[in-house]
Amino acid sequence: MRLESKKLLRDVLDAADLLAAFAGDKSFADYESDPMLRSAVERQFEIIGEALRQLGSRDPAVVEAIPDHRRIVSFRNVLIHGYAQVENKLVWEALSTRLGPLRESIRRLLEPTRP
Repeated sequence: MRLESKKLLRDVLDAADLLAAFAGDKSFADYESDPMLRSAVERQFEIIGEALRQLGSRDPAVVEAIPDHRRIVSFRNVLIHGYAQVENKLVWEALSTRLGPLRESIRRLLEPTRP
């Protein structure tokens, strides 16, 4: 895998790890009532989507190994361009159910390969 692809995957994993830390022991009610938490979560999802968008342009074979990569990039587009219509429940659902599998798939891709 190219160094540039690894860097983009690392950006995805770093943002996903921050999301997990931000969510911690928070509930949906906490998320909904805390504008700083919502902003932080949305920003990290934007980073993930942008990194995957760039990866898709630069290394399509790698991005194809990431489940739902197209949906993640589309989600990023909604967060950035449709910010006025962002539904808190949708963001929370992505955070609470889809983040774990994404982190695992990125970790697997970043694992060193053995000859």
